[in-house]
Amino acid sequence: MPHSPDSAFISVVLVEDDVHFQNALIAAIARVPDIRLAALAGSRAQGLQALRSPPADVLLVDLGLPDGSGIDVIRAAHSLWPGCAVMVSTTFGDEAHVLQSIEAGASGYLLKDSAPEDMLDEIRALHQGGSPISPMIARQILNRFRDRPAAMPAPAAAGASVVVQAQISAPGLGVPEQAMLSGREMEVLQLITRGFTADEIARLIQVSSHTVQTYVRRIYSKLKVRSKAEAIYEARQQGILSA
Repeated sequence: MPHSPDSAFISVVLVEDDVHFQNALIAAIARVPDIRLAALAGSRAQGLQALRSPPADVLLVDLGLPDGSGIDVIRAAHSLWPGCAVMVSTTFGDEAHVLQSIEAGASGYLLKDSAPEDMLDEIRALHQGGSPISPMIARQILNRFRDRPAAMPAPAAAGASVVVQAQISAPGLGVPEQAMLSGREMEVLQLITRGFTADEIARLIQVSSHTVQTYVRRIYSKLKVRSKAEAIYEARQQGILSA
């Protein structure tokens, strides 16, 4: 079973064919006590084989593997390891790869432009319920829907609750559900779309990072999404965010 956030370490499976990236991340993991590399795979086939082992806490996947796409590994992990948090680490920043990864089950999407130590922080954030996403990717997703007409105007006051009509219907019913975001949740969501990390948001609104993660989890629950990218998409679809 995956380890809980309170466990002594976070177990990570890395699916990556770039030897330099492998070595840098392995060395960084070796220097910290709270993260452990459970398995290393250098191809799509090896990644799928790794999923036959007991689930890890975090699965870090490159998309451009020598024998196929890492998206296949993400999709399989979503089915075989439902409790495992999946994060993409890749050089592919195009819209098609981003959306395909999210649809397959990824909860985070990072471009390979971070130091190994920063990557460890993102692994911790993912394990704690966050959804790390590179600012460039967040902006790209926003730009995709910038010209889409809003379903309703954005809220005028941050302190008021925001009632929005969700686009997802309740299972087995034709009646759409309603989601309600508090003023603080709306503020956090707006900062997320601008690419701020949980720590940065915490400093901006003067609360703890733990409190920010709590807001993020509530936002995901109310919007019925699993990642920052999905939250941005749904918020745009529902007209919560202005262009």
